[in-house]
Amino acid sequence: MGRFGGTGSEFNPANAQGCPLNDSSSTFRNLCRSSPWKWNSLRFEYLERPGTGAALVRAWLRRPGALRLETPDGQLLHSTTGINDSRDDLYVSATRRSWLLPPHLVTPVHDDAGLVRRRPEAAYGEPSFGNGRLAAALDPVELAGNAPAPLEFPDANPVSMDEPRMVDHEGRPALETVVIRGRTYKPSDPAEPLAHPGRTLIRIDAATGVCVASQSLDGETSGKGHWLRILAVDEYMLDDLFLAESMNLTDVRQHISWDIGPAA
Repeated sequence: MGRFGGTGSEFNPANAQGCPLNDSSSTFRNLCRSSPWKWNSLRFEYLERPGTGAALVRAWLRRPGALRLETPDGQLLHSTTGINDSRDDLYVSATRRSWLLPPHLVTPVHDDAGLVRRRPEAAYGEPSFGNGRLAAALDPVELAGNAPAPLEFPDANPVSMDEPRMVDHEGRPALETVVIRGRTYKPSDPAEPLAHPGRTLIRIDAATGVCVASQSLDGETSGKGHWLRILAVDEYMLDDLFLAESMNLTDVRQHISWDIGPAA
């Protein structure tokens, strides 16, 4: 068993879907910046740890703002409502942020492996539930910042890290390392950071850039973190999936038979 409870086995970097380890620290940081351009929808299982009271949830997420959460036995916990609401109030607010484009409509600066080296200004943000940890895990840019730290100020990186290594996480390649928070680290949710004080073990899925696991290793927060198992990427998801009350829409992927009656 791995340190997170998974297999933890070594993974061949040649199979890492665009994650060469010739400069593994830069690769790790660029991967942490890449999530908004790696996928549009995700089906997964999510568990916050430790604890007593921690419960596994099943999730369907479609960017930019649709999220459904269920218990393992199918009980609905949360479903996005208002995904088709008018955005008039947002636009007439006349703030600069209200006119930012979604990430998939802007072009970042990529490295040679196709990972994001520098993120442009955009309307970032993931749907979440309960606290901000899930949103941070889906787009873990807080571990890297929007751009590389200047060469003359290496301590300006949000976190320092051990040499990342390739591992298997629930059958998928991931980059794993131990990080330590720096002076510039700013979690998206200060109450639920991905990197805790002291050392934190982190895994980033190589294909999606999602933080699939975190675990605090020191101090009062030791053991705290999360575990995420990706079940499917970029599945087609109907609006009906994310509404609290079903609209009984027809899934057009399924064959529809038409009874036209006997010939005249």
